[in-house]
Amino acid sequence: MKTIFSGIQPSGTITLGNYIGALNQFVELQDDYNCYFCIVDQHAITVPQDRLVLRNNIRSLAALYIAVGINPEKATLFIQSEVPAHAQGAWMMQCISYIGELERMTQFKDKSAGKDGVSAALLTYPPLMATDILLYGTDLVPVGEDQKQHLELTRDLAERFNKKYNDILTIPEVRIPKVGARIMSLQEPTKKMSKSDPNKKATITLLDEPSVIVKKIKSAVTDSEGIVKFDTENKPGVSNLLSIYSILSGKSIAALEEMYESKGYGDFKSDLAEVVVEAIRPIQEKYNELMNSPELDEILDLGAEKANKVASKMLKKMENAMGLGRKRR
Repeated sequence: MKTIFSGIQPSGTITLGNYIGALNQFVELQDDYNCYFCIVDQHAITVPQDRLVLRNNIRSLAALYIAVGINPEKATLFIQSEVPAHAQGAWMMQCISYIGELERMTQFKDKSAGKDGVSAALLTYPPLMATDILLYGTDLVPVGEDQKQHLELTRDLAERFNKKYNDILTIPEVRIPKVGARIMSLQEPTKKMSKSDPNKKATITLLDEPSVIVKKIKSAVTDSEGIVKFDTENKPGVSNLLSIYSILSGKSIAALEEMYESKGYGDFKSDLAEVVVEAIRPIQEKYNELMNSPELDEILDLGAEKANKVASKMLKKMENAMGLGRKRR
């Protein structure tokens, strides 16, 4: 069985775009792959965090993973900082990384542009990301287009390590989600829906109240035509809403176009809001149950134990390959 690794930062609440583009597909993947789902809290601190907010976000994200359908008996769910091998291995990966290739990372250039006192971690976190993946003998990493550059670096570092020291690291492949990979902003439908978007009307989160969801969808940007038709170039707003509707309802886009052929955007948006609310309702119910239950801590304890066992073995192989410490007889 092939291994999949995925990590999500506990910064802000998971959006509908994250759910459709990633989490919803993880539920399917856990039946066919050996899955490691990691809450990458060490990545989150590359920018300043309030410790209490971060702690709550970590727990909240863990609860959402389970609430959307991740089964801890099938997949390993854990918190990055609870597996020390990630930080230890990252130092080794950092030692074989070149400053030039780290400076070329698009996210580093974007996040550091025009800022004073930029954290060194913004430059060096790609080796940590590489370690996250490589510790588990990962075959496939499901990522969006914006993370492909980091995956290429991970592959380069793994090949460099294998060539220089010992051929022990699996070279991971990129797995681009088949559908729903890019759910767009409700206010700027030419850019991806993001949990870091300062415009709260642009995103729907999995913890939004039903009334808030309805309001956001009704205020979503469309156009003046009043025709429900899928055309990403000329009608990006309507096309985005159709994609969401299709994925959550199971109805084809062609069927939806036919349903609303003689209706305006008002009926279309009202029905879509109902579909979204009903899709999110069971997730929120399970989430609230978990947040107030010791079950979540038991799941995370078990995940940390399983991840530590696997990661520690690979870390020891990496240390032996590089000549670190004493070789045990």
